[in-house]
Amino acid sequence: QVQLVESGGGSVQIGGSLRLSCAASGYIFSSASMGWFRQVPGKEREGVAALNSGGTGTYYADSVKGRFTISRDNAKNTVYLEMNSLKPEDTAKYSCAASTSFSTPASTWFGGYRFNYWGQGTQVTVSS
Repeated sequence: QVQLVESGGGSVQIGGSLRLSCAASGYIFSSASMGWFRQVPGKEREGVAALNSGGTGTYYADSVKGRFTISRDNAKNTVYLEMNSLKPEDTAKYSCAASTSFSTPASTWFGGYRFNYWGQGTQVTVSS
């Protein structure tokens, strides 16, 4: 079955960096678009970044543009989220998601549209 397992979360100081990884299995990873989402308890889930199956097309939320970078290694079935210049408002549980039927994210990707598999998430906490 499809599995998405995130790792790399933790606690970091303001301005610090973290690299999240999401290891995928159970489907043809190289054909799927992927995304990262985050959620704080009591708030709506927020799309952070997404990319197409080849890794050549990337999409970001305005709140993370210029600070976060999404990438993938299709040989390792892994998608990454490099997070720099972290702010307290980046504190959330980060989950990766796979859109196994679409090689390119939808224009409304940030709402989770077309993503049909989700990981359990990894916590990121940014503090002073």
